[in-house]
Amino acid sequence: MKLVCVRSRLRGEVRVPGSKSHTIRAVAIASLAEGESFVRAPLDSMDTRAAAAAYRCLGAEVELERDGWRVVGTAGELRVPEDVIDVGNSGVTLRTAMGSCGLLREGMAVLTGDEQIRRRPAGPLAASLNDLGASVRSTRGGGTAPFVVGGRLRGGETSIEAFTSQYLSSLLINCPLSDGDTVIGVPVLNEAPYVEMTLDWLRRQGISFEQEDLQRFHIPGGQRYRAVDRAIPADFSSATFFLGAGALGENEIVLRGLDMSDAQGDKAVVELVREMGAEVAVGEETISVRGGELIGSEFDLNATPDALPTLAVLGCFARGTTRLLNVPQARAKETDRIAVMAAELARLGARVEELEDGLVVHESELRGAEVDGHGDHRVVMALAVAGSAIPGTTVVHGAEAAAVTYPEFVDHMVSLGAQIGREE
Repeated sequence: MKLVCVRSRLRGEVRVPGSKSHTIRAVAIASLAEGESFVRAPLDSMDTRAAAAAYRCLGAEVELERDGWRVVGTAGELRVPEDVIDVGNSGVTLRTAMGSCGLLREGMAVLTGDEQIRRRPAGPLAASLNDLGASVRSTRGGGTAPFVVGGRLRGGETSIEAFTSQYLSSLLINCPLSDGDTVIGVPVLNEAPYVEMTLDWLRRQGISFEQEDLQRFHIPGGQRYRAVDRAIPADFSSATFFLGAGALGENEIVLRGLDMSDAQGDKAVVELVREMGAEVAVGEETISVRGGELIGSEFDLNATPDALPTLAVLGCFARGTTRLLNVPQARAKETDRIAVMAAELARLGARVEELEDGLVVHESELRGAEVDGHGDHRVVMALAVAGSAIPGTTVVHGAEAAAVTYPEFVDHMVSLGAQIGREE
């Protein structure tokens, strides 16, 4: 599918859908827990459905009901899957489920995903799970899926360089159910707010652990999860696209459902767009963004890598130069977002320099052209935001990828006045 976008003035309100990161944590923890859980207002998307399917394979009962998702957990006694676990395009599901498969008492599980997943690294996580007693092997020997995983996690000590926070979150979620105590050293950690989100889930569950900042953790084994009953917070990562769109031209957008007290790291984007010159007002239940004269800025995006595509777009409209730095992990997302955003914005006329760990974006006169989303949901949505703010017609190929995290994205853009059409 492709999106055909022309310049539009955007005004109105959007209710932001639930957080992907929270929803997948909820599914995993509810599946490992005792009893029946109810996850209210989850994100219903391809990634979150992949998580539900993965944990069904491991013995949880997951029913996707209209008002929420009902999960009957396994009490930590996972079932050997009858078939391969296919996580689709969900890296969070792959890495979280790898740790869960390390809790199997017998048998093995095979985990794989789509072509992008089979390129994304998980070798450091596999090595740590092996340190802690599980059996994890990459079938092709390169630290990428498919993985064959069995148990059982007995505890012990490991050190992990968390190039992506998902490695550490997988250990933190699953090691409390191991046979013995676990000590985790973390010499390198990117995306720290996502680990804080995981720790918040553990605290709410009454899980015992000790930490030295985010560099060392001691987790007693033999613990249990309780049933979950929680409403999923709205997704700041998805909101980023509307925060960015609202900052452009004469646009004015009100976002509903966001909670600035939540642990999500991408809430920082609210302040980043304000720093660039947008008018931002944060209320009790709303965040309003109005376009302003944008000014180039320098941002460290290590904690907020998902914001890179949108901020790269804003940089094209900002006076001077915008530097997006310290985000090397953006090269190992659904695609190499640093290279892809540099190439696709250049097609629109942008002057962009690619760094090893980020982008330098110069104020540019953009004009519509044909661009490729590279099967990456966040690239697709960022390019659609750009296409709605520039003269000419912008055609974004591979637009079906937006459904991975935000199936209603186009509908929400149209509700604000965007002239976007879908074409097969």
